[in-house]
Amino acid sequence: MPLDFTAASSSDLLPLPVEEGRYVVRCLRGPEALPAQPLAYDPFLYLTPAHLALQQAPGERLHFYLEDLRHHHTVGQLHIFLSEAGAVAYSPWQAPFGSAQLAPGLPADVVACFLDLVEDQLALQGVQQFQIRSYPFCYDAAGSALLTQALTQQGFSITQTELNNHLPLDQEFEARLHPSERRRLRKCERNGFRFEQEPPLLLPLAYEFLSRCRQEKGQHLSLPLERLQELFRLFPNNYFLFSVRDAAGEWAALTVAIRVNEQVLYNFYPASPLAYNAFSPVVMLNAGLHAFGKASGMQLLDLGTSMLPEGPNYSLLQFKRHLGGVLSLKLTFEK
Repeated sequence: MPLDFTAASSSDLLPLPVEEGRYVVRCLRGPEALPAQPLAYDPFLYLTPAHLALQQAPGERLHFYLEDLRHHHTVGQLHIFLSEAGAVAYSPWQAPFGSAQLAPGLPADVVACFLDLVEDQLALQGVQQFQIRSYPFCYDAAGSALLTQALTQQGFSITQTELNNHLPLDQEFEARLHPSERRRLRKCERNGFRFEQEPPLLLPLAYEFLSRCRQEKGQHLSLPLERLQELFRLFPNNYFLFSVRDAAGEWAALTVAIRVNEQVLYNFYPASPLAYNAFSPVVMLNAGLHAFGKASGMQLLDLGTSMLPEGPNYSLLQFKRHLGGVLSLKLTFEK
């Protein structure tokens, strides 16, 4: 029988058949996604209850927390959104990624049993198709490897493979920079360009600037202004607006950057008008983000994927490589 997912009852706790008595899975239904035990890891922003609540799927939401009873910690989580009819499950519904986040050092058999249990419960709920869009491997290389192994062994197919780039923040920005991009950075500096953090009250003007830059390249912004303003309001310590201004004080480049967790800063919406191509101010923008992330104690600057609807954006991939970007995979699984 399917679980009733009543948080107040004992029936929402399922034991894992490994290390008997140590691990259980807490299963919850509905918008509330609060773990009962403290997390043994720093959660990714998109997997926090506040951000999950913003993902307005038409069907139900199911939340699975893996608990270590020996150490009284939550050591894994997976949040799932159902389609209106309930036949299709998604993780996430609307976010850069979903998937399961795991505490460091979890044994492979525990991870496999956790995902097995989740899949069994979804089947009992009538789910016939399951899609998981995971985070870049660089966020958690060991956890990503365990997830990939467990999911593929359970019969999931990898339906999309994206190339993600990041900059390690334990190295100097210019140490990894291609000579051509270093020359452009020096050109910006000689011409009085400067990196700045902008106040959120400038978001409407910034959004217009970002949208205009995207339109020049035949692209569009994925979020409406109202949603972006909501995110800045709800997560003031996670969403930032940064710019490069020219000597006259005009915007030469802008981006929205996201603090994904204590380790990761994500360059989410970089843009610059074609009129500034000779200066390439996005190089200075990334230099500023690198310095900000490093000063904040983070470990990597995520430059994101480089995809167009028709496939990889090779010119953008090359630019990120010239910035010193390190490649990792970002996978989507389906069954």
